Order: sequence, then C-alpha cells, then structure tokens
Amino acid sequence: MRRFSLHGWLGIGLVAAYWYLNWTLDGPRTHLLFFPLWLGYVLAVDGLVLRRSGTSILTRSGRDLAALFAVSVPIWWLFELLNRRLRSWLYVGAEEVTGLQYALLASLSFSTVVPAVFETAELLRTFPWTNRFARGPRVPDSNPWRLGYLALGLVMLALLLAWPRRFYPLCWLALIFLAEPLCRWLGRRSLLGHLRGGDWRPAVALALGGLACGILWELWNSRSHPYWVYDTPGWDFWHLFQMPAFGYFGYLPFGLELYPLAHLLLPWRPDLRP
Repeated sequence: MRRFSLHGWLGIGLVAAYWYLNWTLDGPRTHLLFFPLWLGYVLAVDGLVLRRSGTSILTRSGRDLAALFAVSVPIWWLFELLNRRLRSWLYVGAEEVTGLQYALLASLSFSTVVPAVFETAELLRTFPWTNRFARGPRVPDSNPWRLGYLALGLVMLALLLAWPRRFYPLCWLALIFLAEPLCRWLGRRSLLGHLRGGDWRPAVALALGGLACGILWELWNSRSHPYWVYDTPGWDFWHLFQMPAFGYFGYLPFGLELYPLAHLLLPWRPDLRP
C-alpha cells in the first residue's frame, strides 16, 4: 500500500490545529483561521486521493491546483453579488473589520471553495461504486438544446432577481444552465461533455462533493466568529447547525455549478478528474 504523502500529513496537522483554535479561542478569530483550516482540508484530501489512486491534482500539476484557488475568488464573489439582491445569508461579525480588511480576508477564505469541492469529488471517484453511473441517460447537447439551456438559465436568473424572496433557490441552478452551453461553445471542459455520452460519474461526484463540503462548512461555522446565518423564507425550520435542513439540498447543484464556472475562467484545460 502506498505511504501517505508528506503534504497529506501537513494538511491533517493544519486541520487539527486550526479547528481546535477556531473552537476554543474567544472573540473574533475565524476571519484569520478559515483559510489555513480549509487549506489543510485540501492538502489532506489530496494526500488521501494520492494514496488511493496513485495520482492527485497536486501531484499532476501544482499549477492546476493553484489555479483552482485563484478562480475560486471571483466565482464566490459572483454569489456574493447575487446575494446582495437575495439576502439569503448574512455575515455576523463582519462589521468588526474595515472594508478593505473584509475584502482581502474574505477573498482569501473564498479561494478555498473550489479546490475543496474538486478535491472531494476526486476522492469520491476513487471508490468503485461511482462506476455504477458510467452508463446513464444521455443528455442532449446539440446547438438548439444548448440555446434552450441558456434560455432556461436566463429565465431562472430573471425570476430570482425579480422576486428574490420567492425564487432564491434558483441561485443554485441558474448558473449551471448559463455556464454549461458557454463552455461547450468555447471548447472548454463541461459536464455536458460527459452527460451527452451518458457518463454521470463526474456529475455525481461533484454534487456529493459539494454536499460533503457543505456539511463541513456548516459544522465549522457553528462555533465560529465571525459566522454566517441564513434567511430562507418558507424553509426556516429543522436546523442542522445554522443551516435549515432544506438548505443542504442546495449544495448538490452548487457542486455542479463550480465545474463549468471554473473552466470558463481558466485559459487552459486543467487535468481535473472528478
């Protein structure tokens, strides 16, 4: 059996140390601890993927992993921009830092979102059960269908912006239908590239990777400061940590959204294997 990598052990050490600090220190601290905690998670999972499969994002290309951290920043700021209209989540304690500090520290924290989900998806793909989804329904991918997907995404975006209190869940669907056809037309990697042949393995891995990371985000947020809370009209019940139980379903399409958005922003075709 392959030995666990040095960077994997480093990741485990970072998670252990910064999880402990985040849950034991008093006062504002999470804005400083969030990045090293999630950097540790990314390194630990990458090390686990390497041990299980003999390859990982970091060992195939450090540039690709660094690029995921870079594109994660504008991707999550896009969701923050949408949230200015939706008001679905609010950061408690953000007022304790200056505007510039918030922008810099938030960007650093946001940089971990995409690599965490992609690493988790690649870890899930190392398990044989994912091969059950190798031959599923084929999703149409002709130009007329792409135009239809794009139109559907625009309708969803219009609905959530026009009536945010009613259609806010569409935030986690609209960007899939907007970004996927653009990726296909530009020759970028996309989920449609797999789904048109009936291969649902990447989609399943990304969706479950988004959910797994979502559970950890909410777990670690539960005793953080600053922290975030939710406003989900009609579904504000049965909480698990700060998140209503209904809200966890949003992490499934969120994992799917990240794939085309990341590839739209990357100028090369990274070697990613969810």
